[in-house]
Amino acid sequence: MSELSAGTDAPIEPQVAAVPYISYEEFGRRFLEYAASPERIAGAFEKLTGEAFAFGPIGAGPGKIAKLSATVRLGQPRLKREVDETISFDLVIPLQVDLLIDLAVDRYPFRVDGTIHLHLTVRTAEPLCVLIEIAEPQPSNVRINVASATRRGELLRILASVDHEIRRFVSRYIATEIAKPNIQAATVIDVAARLDAAWKL
Repeated sequence: MSELSAGTDAPIEPQVAAVPYISYEEFGRRFLEYAASPERIAGAFEKLTGEAFAFGPIGAGPGKIAKLSATVRLGQPRLKREVDETISFDLVIPLQVDLLIDLAVDRYPFRVDGTIHLHLTVRTAEPLCVLIEIAEPQPSNVRINVASATRRGELLRILASVDHEIRRFVSRYIATEIAKPNIQAATVIDVAARLDAAWKL
C-alpha cells in the first residue's frame, strides 16, 4: 500500500513542446511582412474612399477660350503587395469624373473613368522604425478614358487639353491628401516606442 502511495506522489515532469528556432534575419523579415500587411496599408488610405473634390472653372485651349470644371469621385482602393528583396505595394484608386467644357455659347459634358496608380515601398530606419515610402504622384500616374457623345466634343477635348488638365489636378489633389497628418502617421511604425509602451512592468 505504501509502495502504491509512493508511486502516486512522484512528481510528474512537464512535457515542454520543442519551439523551432529561426534566425534573427528570418525573424526580422517575418516581422516586416507582418507589420506592413496589405490590410494595415489599405487602412491608411480608407479615408480617400468615396471622397469627392472639384476643380475649375479654369481657362483652357487657344486663348483660354474654353472653361473647364469638374467633380472627381474616388473609389475603393485596390492593393497588390510584392515581396522580393524589398517589400512594395502597388495601390490603384479608381476615379470617376464629371467634366464640363463651357464655351459661353454652348456647354459640353464629358464622363471620365480612370485610375490613379501609386507605388509604396517599405523601408527600415533608425533607431527602430518601419517606414512606408510613397512615391510622389505625377500626372503620368493618372490613367483616364474620356468619353464624349459628339465629334465636336472630341475635338474640344483635344483643343482644350482636357486629359492633361484632369491628370494634373488629380495628381496634385492626391499628393496633398497623402501629405496630411493622418495618412503620414500611418506610414511610420515606431517599433521601439510601441515595445516600450507594451512592455512596462
